[in-house]
Parts: sequence; structure tokens; C-alpha cells
Amino acid sequence: MGLPLLLLLLPASLQADHWAQHCAYSYFGMTQPRQLSAPEGGSVRIPFSFSYPCNSGKISDVKISWRWKHFHGDFIYNTTPKFIHKNFKDRLVLNWKEGTKNGSLQISNLRREDKGFYFCRVEMITERCHKQKWQSINGTNLTITHEDPSRTRRSNTRTLGITCNNQTPSW
Repeated sequence: MGLPLLLLLLPASLQADHWAQHCAYSYFGMTQPRQLSAPEGGSVRIPFSFSYPCNSGKISDVKISWRWKHFHGDFIYNTTPKFIHKNFKDRLVLNWKEGTKNGSLQISNLRREDKGFYFCRVEMITERCHKQKWQSINGTNLTITHEDPSRTRRSNTRTLGITCNNQTPSW
């Protein structure tokens, strides 16, 4: 009695596995720079872009979040529900518009303790593959540089020297 029931269920389970495999092997990608550096007290934008199969069908409920320090690290930012980690309060801005596949996370008033890895994560519902989640594997390693206050700031004015045929123009 158990064998016929198993045979009846087998085609349905194979079909479900085929569907899951198709979505599992589809390309859901994330791109971030491997390394960025910014001065303490300054700000930085960590750019990201993501991709998903063009045959995913209608896309809805896209959520962007960021993790800090390691792949399974603390969440520091979520679009929905809106969340900003207490260490980054009033210092994070997500520059991303719904319907686009790229943006950046801006961190202002950088502190030494902000150094480390940042991982962008995307969640969405696709018509064909249903709920999908993926994030950068390597993340972006942010280093915070220390600006020496004893150095004097230089003016942004530059002298431009142009030569033509090894001669200095006479204007």
C-alpha cells in the first residue's frame, strides 16, 4: 500500500525539485568594490549593484539591507522595516530608488571603529522564483585613514602647465 502512494507522489516531488533547481541555479548577483578608504571624520559611499535573471517575471517587495564586519554580521541598515544600527544613528543614508539595480550606502562622520567589511543584501519576490535573498560574498573592506592635524591644508588652486611641441604657450 505504501509503494503505490510513493509512486503517485514521486512525479510531484520531482517537479518541485526541478522548479527549485531552476531557481537555485539562476543568476542572482551582487557587485561591490573589494576595498575603499576614507578619512576619519569624512564620509564614504559604498556602491553596489545587483542582478537577477531576466526571466524572473514581475518583481515586487524589494528590500535592501547591509551587514557589518562579516558575512553573518550585525545588520546595520534595513529598508523595510526601517532600521539603522545604534552605532550608525544619523550617519547612514541609502542612495537607491526602487526599480533600479544599483545605488550606494553613504556613511558620514566616519569613526575609526567604522573600519571593517560591509555586505549588501537584497531580498525580493519574483513571479517565477518566489522569495529570493542574496548578498555580497566578499563585501567591501573599508579602511579609515587618520589625517595628521599638524599638516597644513593646501589650497585647491592648481597651476596648470601646458606645453605644445615642447614650447610653453605665450598667452
